[in-house]
This record gives sequence, C-alpha cells and structure tokens, in this order.
Amino acid sequence: MIKNRSLIEPEDFSITEMESLFILAEKIEKDDKYLRESCRGKLLATLFFEPSTRTRLSFEAAMLRLGGSFLGFAEPGSSSTAKGESLADTIRMASSYADAIVMRNPKEGSALLAKQYSSVPVINAGDGGHHHPTQTLTDLLTIKQLMGRLDNLTVGFCGDLKFGRTVHSLAKALARYKKIKMLFISPKELVLPDYIKNLLKKQNIEFEEREVLEKSMPDIDVLYMTRVQRERFFNEDDYIRLKDTYVLNPDKMALSKKDMVVLHPLPRVNEIAVEVDSDPRAAYFKQAKYGMFVRMALLASILGVKEII
Repeated sequence: MIKNRSLIEPEDFSITEMESLFILAEKIEKDDKYLRESCRGKLLATLFFEPSTRTRLSFEAAMLRLGGSFLGFAEPGSSSTAKGESLADTIRMASSYADAIVMRNPKEGSALLAKQYSSVPVINAGDGGHHHPTQTLTDLLTIKQLMGRLDNLTVGFCGDLKFGRTVHSLAKALARYKKIKMLFISPKELVLPDYIKNLLKKQNIEFEEREVLEKSMPDIDVLYMTRVQRERFFNEDDYIRLKDTYVLNPDKMALSKKDMVVLHPLPRVNEIAVEVDSDPRAAYFKQAKYGMFVRMALLASILGVKEII
C-alpha cells in the first residue's frame, strides 16, 4: 500500500507498486471523470524553493482535477525562508495545515530532512542534483505507453549527466528492469557521477560512456535529452562553453531508428531544435502530459482515496 507514504527517491516504491500507479494513471488518461472529486476536502502544500513550471503546475492541476485544493509558494522570497526560517520549521508549519507536501529545494538531501520533520507524507519534487522521483514516474510511464515495455531497451542519456537529477533518478529506476543497456553521452566535464556508475556495476547493468551523439543514434531505443543547467554552475564561463555541446536536429534524427522515442524533462533551451518537434518520435510534450496523470495517481494513492495494492 502507498497510503500515507513519502516518496523521496525512486527506490521508495517497488516495481509492483510503480506498475500499479501506471495502471491507475492509464485509467485516468482514458476516462477524464475517473477519480474526479475523490480528493475533495484534501489539501496539498506545494513548497517550491526553486523555479518550476511543469512539476509545480502538474501537481497543482492534478490536485484540482481530483477535487482537492493546494496552498504554497513558487519561490522562497515569498516565504519566511527570506526571514531566516529553517527548513525544519517551514515543514513543521506546512504539515500542520496540509494533508501532504510536495517540495522542491536546491539542496541535496533536503527532501529526506523534510520527511523527518513532517507529520504528513512528503513528495520530493527535486532536491538539488540528487533525485526527482515523480519525473522518473513520468518518464517510465511515457516509455511504457510509447514503447510498450520497460525492459529490453537501449536508453541513451545525453547532455548534463553530472548535475541532472532526472538522469540520476531514471538511471537508478531503469536498473531494476531486465535487459537494459544505457549509453551516457556527455562532455568530460559533465559525466555521470561515480555513485550512479557504481550502482549500475553492482547490479550488472551494461552501460557505456561516450562523447559523440551521432555515433550513438543508431543504437538507441529511447533518447533522453537534457539541458546544461546554468543554475548548477559556479563558473559562468564553463556554462557558456558547454551549453551547446549537443543539439538534436533533423540530421541527427535521420540516423536513428524509425521507432525511437525522444524524451526531455524540460525546459528546453537549445539542445533540441524546434524542427524536431514535428517528428512523430518527439514525445517530450506528451511526456509532460503523462506527468499530470501519474501525479494524479500518486496523490490519490498517497492520500488514501484509491487503494492500488
């Protein structure tokens, strides 16, 4: 059962529990009246200490579509954090008002800290470069819907693999499935952290680190593009030098499989040319919509209005 449980990192839920969430999300997608009003009287606190568009709006849309309400803030300057309030005190306060908390914070480990001080379930909406588990649920649901499976896949991750929390979370989640191969394509300055590589080695997951996207395109079933994140750099010159290292364009798409899927957690900057948007393999806007459905399933389950296991 997921009722009253927090979600801090992807491993908090078993594969069976995630599969049940996907089945529930698929039901919600097919029937827009399914679970409507099921969360009436429930209140979600959305605490975003870092900018967000898709994650925040999709959680708020999910709660409203379930008949519930939300309160919170979209940037820390509008909260008492600006006055020096500690995260622990903010969480204590918010959990006394709401039935669940969704939080994004730029500091790694902040979600785990929030869980320790909260009297209600905490959902991690991104903690620095660490984890983003609901984006992982979104990514897995999208792959399952479009590829028909979550095993026997070659997944290419391209761009900022050092700071990309969505990459870290998805790689760890995919490692739990069978016959998965991963290609990590990045400049040397933005390679995948050792702790993720060590985890993949421990689980006997086949992976390669590469620097050239073009050479990898024919091998890939799912291409996960990421932006180089300006907010993670301490040196502006380094960001400018690396930001346009990889740009997915129609010429590169021509090298790939006809049934390949392109994903991106968004926002996009320059790493996917707008000309690619019309390619039927470009699925990143579908991916964003699936995010709302899976978050509806997650909220309904955590708040206990729908028992999935």
